[in-house]
Amino acid sequence: MTAVADTRVAPHARGSAKDLAGTGTLLRLALRRDRIMMPVWVLCLGLTGSSTVGRLKSAYDTPGKRASLAHDMNGNGSARALFGTAFDDSLGALTVWRVGGFLTVFAAIMSVLIVIRHTREEEETGRQEALSACMVGRRAGLTSALLAVTIANGAVTVLIAASLAGQGGAGALALGLAVGLTGMAFGGLAAVAAQVTENARLARGLSCAVVGIAFVLRMAGDAAEDGSKGSGHLLVWLSPLGWAEYARPYADERWWPLLLITVLSAASIALAYSLAGRRDVGASFYAGRPGPPAAGPLLKGVYGLGWRLQRGALLGWAAGFVFAGAIFGGISNGADDFLGDSDQTREIIQRMGGAQGLNDAFLASMVGVLGTVLTVYTASAVLRLRGEETDQRAEPLLSNAVSRLRWAGSHLVVAFLGPVVVLAVGGFALALGYGLAADDLVDQFPRILGATLAQIPALWVLTSLTLFLVGVVPKYSAAAWGFVGWVVALGWMGPALKVSEPIMNTSPFSHLPKLPGEHVTAAPFVWLLLLSAVLAAGGLVGLRRRDIGG
Repeated sequence: MTAVADTRVAPHARGSAKDLAGTGTLLRLALRRDRIMMPVWVLCLGLTGSSTVGRLKSAYDTPGKRASLAHDMNGNGSARALFGTAFDDSLGALTVWRVGGFLTVFAAIMSVLIVIRHTREEEETGRQEALSACMVGRRAGLTSALLAVTIANGAVTVLIAASLAGQGGAGALALGLAVGLTGMAFGGLAAVAAQVTENARLARGLSCAVVGIAFVLRMAGDAAEDGSKGSGHLLVWLSPLGWAEYARPYADERWWPLLLITVLSAASIALAYSLAGRRDVGASFYAGRPGPPAAGPLLKGVYGLGWRLQRGALLGWAAGFVFAGAIFGGISNGADDFLGDSDQTREIIQRMGGAQGLNDAFLASMVGVLGTVLTVYTASAVLRLRGEETDQRAEPLLSNAVSRLRWAGSHLVVAFLGPVVVLAVGGFALALGYGLAADDLVDQFPRILGATLAQIPALWVLTSLTLFLVGVVPKYSAAAWGFVGWVVALGWMGPALKVSEPIMNTSPFSHLPKLPGEHVTAAPFVWLLLLSAVLAAGGLVGLRRRDIGG
């Protein structure tokens, strides 16, 4: 016991070798645990660009078509918000325009997940404290996590640069560095979040919120000003995703914006290291405040406890959707005016939002973005059940006069009704913003709000699928995140890459009509609701029959 205490609390010089003892072993452990997830992320991010080149070359096979595409897409704020600015009309530049923004977002998400998994989640589960009893330095866990995310982003950078080298080496390197460095910057911010929060769920939520804010700032800035004609909009410069865009791969590359991302990455990592040395293992940098001596009326029951545990995430997502909905609504008006006779450009918008008028198609694509992003919340809300179970907080509840179904219901009520609330407030902001911009609030408000709420059946399918995994195969419940990533990737990049219909149909959102604008029938809604009910029933049956903690 004395040796354990000395290892954990003995004073030593900051930055000494003792701080990093055991880093290599922890790194090998992290890479082994991520031996499936990390290669999948790297391959998907690294090879997306090269596959896009072939599709663009086939669809726009002459310089004139490519020039027309770049001109038309830069001519409207709605298109710039969705895809970013096309800085040139070469195949390489159009590839960056089509998928570069999405690659940086997904690299940021990959980095957040890796860092939080190997820092705050290790502490929350108690594994880090057990490891600290051995010859492991206090900063070894953080260092191994950052090294793991460096390896992942380095592999992405190399793969992008190698796969696109045929379009120009400088542009390929610029894009690879933009994606990899962006991932490192958000990985560093996630490391900071892991130091100042009390649990992995909150750390992931805050980190992903930062990614979301950066994405919305980039969209709003590109919508307000065509960066290809000037120095860019202030809102874009406020976003690290905007710095990556303004590196301008394949369009007279600017290398200095990459230096800004490098500085952010280094500063955030340095801050994380500083904070890591000033707190105890398992504790957050800011200690949680003690609760009141007596429970309030909302906590006098299992449903009140479920609401208390879920309310922070719900309120955060609702606030984010109000902001995003207002931005999307304000930039969606006018898509019909800029295309003229450009059939190729019209096809891009219509693949994402339907064959109706382009204003409606763009609105439908924005509604689809809101719906697919919300799958992250639905999965996390249900997985809170599994978290309560693995953290051994469920057993004390169930040892009292609380049935498993009541306990599960206290979380599932929020998991199923929460998306309704978030979509309602987001749809309200979207409808209000668009109605005011189009000067047609009375007619546009109900149809846009209804289009947003129409995403609910698809969200409930994912909610029920996560519940099924938790109830039937709890050890593999984290596989829900794989399906979330698949759905988000198909929703954002599938139409741009002309993914085949059978593959697109693996997402429940592909079965819904693209609203507003398309004809509505009851069949897809009924079938999705039935599928959701069957999966949820199977999950609850499994939860009743299996061992808690199994």
